[in-house]
Formats: sequence, structure tokens, C-alpha cells
Amino acid sequence: MEKKITLAVENLKKVIGKREIIKGLTFELREGEVFGFLGPNGAGKTTTIRMLVGLIKPTEGNIQICGYNAADQFQKAMSNLGCIVENPELYPYLSGYNNLLHFARMLDGIGEERIKEVTELVGLTDRIHDKVKTYSLGMRQRLGIAQALLGRPKVLILDEPTNGLDPAGIREMRQFIRFLAEQEGLSVLVSSHLLSEIQLLCDRVAIISKGTIIRIDTVEKLLSNRERAVWRLFPLEKGKQVLGELTAIEGCDDGTFVTEYDEQKIPEWNKQLVSAGVSVKEINRKMPVLEDLFLELTGGDLIE
Repeated sequence: MEKKITLAVENLKKVIGKREIIKGLTFELREGEVFGFLGPNGAGKTTTIRMLVGLIKPTEGNIQICGYNAADQFQKAMSNLGCIVENPELYPYLSGYNNLLHFARMLDGIGEERIKEVTELVGLTDRIHDKVKTYSLGMRQRLGIAQALLGRPKVLILDEPTNGLDPAGIREMRQFIRFLAEQEGLSVLVSSHLLSEIQLLCDRVAIISKGTIIRIDTVEKLLSNRERAVWRLFPLEKGKQVLGELTAIEGCDDGTFVTEYDEQKIPEWNKQLVSAGVSVKEINRKMPVLEDLFLELTGGDLIE
């Protein structure tokens, strides 16, 4: 059964001055999925997020949140959206509870019961009455997410949710985001510069470069057929010649050669190299990573 679409973006454009920053983006989020949003410097990732959450207006295009058009039915659309853009805005000299109470008062029908629910959800029950200035960065991030969840949104947008966290905090945040998607049914859009985290966290990924989405797919499909074998041979030139006659060599660096990984063929290639007088010093299986694909698709641009 096809999952319900919660966020639909069609032909989204943004022109600032004479420059077209965003060039017709189209994508969608489905119920219960984590969607990764990646882009190199100047790609337009942050500009897109600001349009999605209503901070700036698109020049052209359509944004629908749970069936509501963000241009014509702004309040209804935004009532289904929770977000943290950059860092959560919190009052450090108030307790976590009073921060949530302050934001709850801005929403219709949100009282102490909902504050208790989101506090338990983000795991801050024991510290919710402490002042925010005593919180760790990870706790502040979780309190920010609690704030974003107060209005029971269907879509949650998190801009760099692991920024500044230590490895344990990053792992904890990853597990929490997966919980929100799988157990609470939220659609979560995550932007991040940590490609390894996106690979572990997301169901699907959109890669944006120069204001255009260049690939959208599941992580599995993006990385399929990308396993490689790394060979270290001696003598180098003879090894390259013999191996090149057996299979395509994709590249070499620091005295190594990279080929496709084929479990059936590699033993035979190894045998033929040895028969030709080439010493096979090392064969390593290189697992596919999103970083390699990202650099390939964006021409080596730096990530935001």
C-alpha cells in the first residue's frame, strides 16, 4: 500500500535580484519516512528550507503540506509543519518546561498534557524543570524538537540536527529521528553535511546542486552496483596491464587499482595475475558510501 504524501513540492523557484537561486525543484515526502536533503555550498538547500517553512516566499511553484496549499491556506498548511531551522530558539534563563509552556500558549488547544507528552517523547522528563542554560547541546536539540512537536505536526523539518553533537549524541539523535518516523508516523526532512549520517538515517535522499535536484532515490538504489575492489600489485605497470586486459580499471591512486567487485571473477583474475608473474599484495572490498556518489554527482563541490 502506497504511503500518504504529506509534503509535495512542485516546480519551486526563487529569484533574488537577477539571479535564479532555486531552479524548479520537485519532490515529495511520504508518511513515516526520513528524507535526506544534501547540497554543496551555494546549492540552495537553506533557501529551499526557508521557503518550505514560510520564512520567505517562492518566486514560482507550489508547496502543499497535508493537502493544504502554502500560498492560499498558509495557516492550515503550517499547522501541520514543525521545524528547527539552524539552532532551536530557546530562552536559557527559563526552565525547559517554561520554554514549552511559552510556545504552547501560541497554539490553539495545546495544554499541560501535550507538554508532558512531548517531554516524555524526547526523553527530558528528569530535567524538564531545570534551566535551559544548564542543558547540554544534545538536550537543547531535543527540547527544540519537543517545541516543534507541540502542535502535533505531520511533517518535521530539521536543519542540521546533529550539528555540534559528539558521536554519542549523533547516534542518539539518529535513533530518535528514526523513532519519530517509524513509531510516530512523522515525515522527517533532514538536512545535514554528515554524509555518513544521512546514509545511516534516511530512507530517501535528494542531492541538490546549483539550485537543481540532480538525483532523488532510496539510499539502497543510489548505492547499488557501486561495490569496488581495490588492488595493490607489484610490479605496478605490469599489474595494470594484465588486470586491464581482464576488467575495466576505473582509477588508480597511490599505487592501487580500482575495479568492479565481482565475487565470482576475482579469484580467477587473481590466478591470472599470479600466472603472469604479478604479485598480488592486497585485494580489498570497498563498500559503497554516499560520499563517493555525492562527490561524483556534484563534481567535488564542498558540502554546506
